[in-house]
Amino acid sequence: MRHRLIALALITLAPLPALAQSKPAGDIASQAEQIFRGSFRDDNPAYWMKRLDQDETMRLCSQFKDNPPARVRHKIEKAEMASIRYPVDGKLIGDWKEGEKLAAVGTGGHIGFIQPDPPGRVRGGNCYACHQLAKKEVAYGTIGPSLQHFGKLRGNTEQIIKYTYDKIYNSNAFTACTNMPRFGLHNWLTPEQITHIVAFLVDPESPVNKD
Repeated sequence: MRHRLIALALITLAPLPALAQSKPAGDIASQAEQIFRGSFRDDNPAYWMKRLDQDETMRLCSQFKDNPPARVRHKIEKAEMASIRYPVDGKLIGDWKEGEKLAAVGTGGHIGFIQPDPPGRVRGGNCYACHQLAKKEVAYGTIGPSLQHFGKLRGNTEQIIKYTYDKIYNSNAFTACTNMPRFGLHNWLTPEQITHIVAFLVDPESPVNKD
């Protein structure tokens, strides 16, 4: 996705004579990548720059414009399912009150010298950016489906709890190239934090499941 946007910007800004040369699309993408990476400072910490690298799933989703053919989709989903890791104690449901906090937190992950994350800043799930959850929260996004009454509608069986954990940990294990982040894969959220969000969704006492 990032490569496509940069390439489009370069084409839009390019002078007409340059367009007339009709360079192959691969050359344009390569030039766009070089310009993009060159826009960062040389003294950026290595772990900031590592976030610019696409993994295989991201590369395939960019290549097929988030709509991979069936064989590629199955390949992605199989690989992403194999990436899921569970808490050491095996418990997949935590404290819904902690999950409520994480669902509302949209901070963390800032890179750059202007507003970097201060030490100790908690990374949140920012779930309300895409989903409706607890009824009392009236500000929410609609990119994803409503999760209000999630547990009330689906129950809290072991199968539902595991599905919910897996989906949060790595959404691409179920739907290749989905917009939902892979929260556990790159350690954005720890397995323990994910169990808290699971509880927020399925616990009968959670405000998600209250009228």
